[in-house]
Amino acid sequence: MFELQVLRLLAYFLLILAGQIYWATRVYRWTLRLRPSNTRSAASWALLVLYLFVITYNIDRLFVFPRFGPQPNPTRLGFTDALLAATHWWMLTSTLAFILAIPVAAIRGVSGMAGRRLRCLRRRRLRHSARSQAIATITPPAKGMDRPISKDRLVSPERRQVLEYATAAIVGAPFVAGAYALLYGRLNLEVVRKRIRLRRLPREFAGFRIAQLSDVHISSFMSESQIRKYAVIANELHPDLMVLTGDFLSWDPSAGAAVVSALSGLRAPFKVFACLGNHEAWPKAKDSMTELLEAAGINVLRDRSVPIIVSGERLNLVGIEPEYGWTSMQVPEGFLEPERVNILLSHYPTVFDHAADLGFDFMMAGHTHGGQVPVDFVSPRLVSSALRCPYFAGSYERRGSQLYVNRGIGTIGLPMRIGSTPEITLFELLPS
Repeated sequence: MFELQVLRLLAYFLLILAGQIYWATRVYRWTLRLRPSNTRSAASWALLVLYLFVITYNIDRLFVFPRFGPQPNPTRLGFTDALLAATHWWMLTSTLAFILAIPVAAIRGVSGMAGRRLRCLRRRRLRHSARSQAIATITPPAKGMDRPISKDRLVSPERRQVLEYATAAIVGAPFVAGAYALLYGRLNLEVVRKRIRLRRLPREFAGFRIAQLSDVHISSFMSESQIRKYAVIANELHPDLMVLTGDFLSWDPSAGAAVVSALSGLRAPFKVFACLGNHEAWPKAKDSMTELLEAAGINVLRDRSVPIIVSGERLNLVGIEPEYGWTSMQVPEGFLEPERVNILLSHYPTVFDHAADLGFDFMMAGHTHGGQVPVDFVSPRLVSSALRCPYFAGSYERRGSQLYVNRGIGTIGLPMRIGSTPEITLFELLPS
């Protein structure tokens, strides 16, 4: 398994390197068209120096995830992070454009060869026709009959221009999509409304509303002020209960106070509850985040259950924090109440199989960001395979148990979202 991962990483690196070489040659050819020659030389060197400077400046955070610890700008966008985002945009989109350029170049090459072959056959046919006519009439061939057929006479300038525009549009699409994902897609919040029908739900809970926020990931690309705006949107939904399913931090544990301050305005009649995620566990910030959240009135469920009571009827709300792992994650025993509706909060959707086996009615999770930049249009299994989890966004059902995986608010790694908008989910519980 380890050797396979190493080979994959090597293949990705070689693909990125090939893409950079391809675009370097394209830029060089473009500079050749400039006049005079000293301008061409200056432009080439200026672009090369700028490229090397940006790559070198960001090398420590470009090809590996940042280490947990102090970051240049943990709660607001600074110059270094903006430059890093631009570099991420270029590396991703240029590689995707290179992948698209390969078949386009192959098609153009084949069509060029076919065109040259067609012109050759056409010239031979015309020469043969001219010679036959000369022999039959004992007159020289018509003026220009044996003249080589130009490319323009077979392919009109208008058609060639359309082909050039089509090629530019195909290869340029990743750059446009990447800019959208960076500048707009990651902030294009969607409020998703879901009706959840549960057997055994008491009539007193019919229409009970739960708002879920997940994966806040405070960082330079998800500032404290932006999180406050999302908290206001969540409050305006007027939920009865509010839940937060982990990953409040990104890399810098010192940003905990800022993210909790931004979320401290969340209000709901039946309180606000939270569980923790891997970005609290990895930097060993679970205890400090728990203290901060509890002090702000947000109840943290760390392998704990609480009753939610309406008119004497109750449902059982459970929050867990299993040890992080890609597979085989378990729900701790002893929290299920068989005679009641049981709702589970877990940052990790991978526990759903075990939760369904135990008999939990409904589970809310996060963690996956919906793939952030999912490519399930290539293959429906590609995203789940990359995340090592069959549950990466939306609703799922197994053995009568239901799961909803929230796409989250923030980003990690690439500060981009496309095809997986950030979301706040509002659930309405209904009896089945």
